[in-house]
Amino acid sequence: MVTLQTAENALKNVYLGVVANQLNTNANPLLARIKHSSKDVWGKEIRKLAPFGINGGIGAGSEDGALPVSSGNGYVQFVAELKNLYGKIELSDKAIRASANDIGAFVNLLSDEMEGLVKASSFNLGRMLYGDGTGLLATASSQSTKTVTCDKVNNLIEGMLVDIYNGTNKVNTAPLKITYVDRVNKTFTYESSADVTISNGYKVYVQGSKDYEITGLGKIFDSTQTSIYGVSKTDYPWLKPYTSTTATEISDILIQQAVDFLDMNVDSQINFITCSSQVRRAYQEYLGAYRRNVDITELEGGYKTITHNGIPVVADRFVDDDTMYLLNTNDFCLHELCDWKWLEGEDGRILRQNQGYPTYSATLVKYAELICDKPCGQAKISGIKSTVTNPFTPSTSGSTDSQG
Repeated sequence: MVTLQTAENALKNVYLGVVANQLNTNANPLLARIKHSSKDVWGKEIRKLAPFGINGGIGAGSEDGALPVSSGNGYVQFVAELKNLYGKIELSDKAIRASANDIGAFVNLLSDEMEGLVKASSFNLGRMLYGDGTGLLATASSQSTKTVTCDKVNNLIEGMLVDIYNGTNKVNTAPLKITYVDRVNKTFTYESSADVTISNGYKVYVQGSKDYEITGLGKIFDSTQTSIYGVSKTDYPWLKPYTSTTATEISDILIQQAVDFLDMNVDSQINFITCSSQVRRAYQEYLGAYRRNVDITELEGGYKTITHNGIPVVADRFVDDDTMYLLNTNDFCLHELCDWKWLEGEDGRILRQNQGYPTYSATLVKYAELICDKPCGQAKISGIKSTVTNPFTPSTSGSTDSQG
């Protein structure tokens, strides 16, 4: 007979390992290339020595002259607080009791819940990799009833709960649930029991997540930030990555210029390129126009993609339309206190009744932060022009791609 204890055992012993593996390797192509480590985690913080430059104790001299003066490697200490990542599932008492005598129905119940958790967590983990750590999803420009027009909607998806901020002030009392995203007209529709006024310049964030997310590429390439990982960019200019904002069409030369600069100047070998689907289509068109062979490679997690001189070029929905990142993923590490675990009570239980409701919830948790040892070894090209016409056109029947 299926009981709450049966459900707990299944979540702990059957589903946890599978879910952790899916989130670590299948959530996002970039995440699959980043190593995970519990090293350098001290209490609630990550304290890591990052080397820069070379050992200066070298030189040439005369047969009987003085030996070179010793000078060790240069180091700077990165300090960052572990971020708290959560994923929550909920089971009703009625659903559990209805499947008590049917193990197949019970398995389907748990599998559906875990599949939904993996999908939501994968979306948000992938989004965070390209974010700036603030949880910012979009900036509103106007509102019509409960439909909001934004600067971009690639970070939004149906079912997401969001908060709206005017500067530092949250304007909603309860999270707004996104019910529809129009990815052509860049609008989203929400449902809420209370009226919320959203004006031009208001910011959209994941519920309760403002300023609590992991440090993604958005923070590393943000030129307005004067420091990163607690270290001043003025004192250590090598923390500044390579950026190019010259508006131009995509080409092998454009990409190779960035690759060569990083190779020759900072000894960084690019092994992963990620861009928007719009930029990738433009690159494919460029290759076709010059009758180049399009090489395909398969990445960890089963992703297949085109390459530039053997370097995978991966399209990611969370990259801005005109942007391409060139990365040395060996410089990145997701430092974690532990792998994904169920949040347990004092009695060791992971399924707990929601007070006042006939439902039980379980929370998956991970304490982690993303660190790039060598920000100057990464590159971002923005302002890329696309000669490919957008194949999607507005329709009165709705978006052509409701799930992105």
